[in-house]
Amino acid sequence: MNGVNSIGAGGVQRITPTPAREIPRTDFGKLLATSIGDVNRLQNDADKGAEKLATGDVKSLHTTMIALEKAEVSLDLLLQVRNKIIAAYDEIKRMQI
Repeated sequence: MNGVNSIGAGGVQRITPTPAREIPRTDFGKLLATSIGDVNRLQNDADKGAEKLATGDVKSLHTTMIALEKAEVSLDLLLQVRNKIIAAYDEIKRMQI
């Protein structure tokens, strides 16, 4: 009933908090492997699109450029995540026990 219990005095609705939904847990290794696979797929799609454009099989420059930009942005994001992971690892190495 969306957390609404009843109407109290003065016509004000009493609302109780609804329990939080559980967030499904994902293994970090699986998530990383999936992300790398997605970036690789986008890179391959961009390469194939550029090859088809160069050989004349595809006439649409727009779709090829969009595929190239998607591949570039996804690779940049993956590199930034990698850099953050390495920085966090270096920080943990510097911690004294």
